[in-house]
Amino acid sequence: MKKSNHLATIIETLSRDARKLGLNDTAWAALAGVRNETVSRLRRRTSCDFSTLQLLAKAVGSELTTAKIDALPVTSDGCFPAVLDRVYEEQLVDLCAADRPESELWLTLGPRFFMGGLAVMLASAPEFDRRRYLELGERLHAGSSQPGVFGLWLARSPLRPSRVLPMILTAKRRAA
Repeated sequence: MKKSNHLATIIETLSRDARKLGLNDTAWAALAGVRNETVSRLRRRTSCDFSTLQLLAKAVGSELTTAKIDALPVTSDGCFPAVLDRVYEEQLVDLCAADRPESELWLTLGPRFFMGGLAVMLASAPEFDRRRYLELGERLHAGSSQPGVFGLWLARSPLRPSRVLPMILTAKRRAA
């Protein structure tokens, strides 16, 4: 059984933010007040001090927080939520309307395959950045942007795009 590595996802996201600011690892580490080797080692580890991550995040203008997440019941194959009630649907709508394609954020709300398909669905809407959401879909579940895989998501997902996409677009317009 493969162990999930959320640290790798966080480091990947923060590294992208550093690159957008024109920082290489050495400059990023110096700005954060940590040793350059620390950044390199974090890419290979599965755990680290939260305070180190906070320093790295702050250096690129981000903030890390913790949240208690109740265990989401999933289908026996682990691909979809077992229950899709109105409260959960509202959480998904809020996440999508926030227009924040950050994989670690998305993974707090559902299984990788389900969330990857949701990202690919958003990529089809002109109101969302197609490239960013296809990339998000791939980070969440490799292959999710492929037509056959997305077709499987459409056939099996408890979330109906014809119902939820208009809700997301309305919420996004309200937030703007």
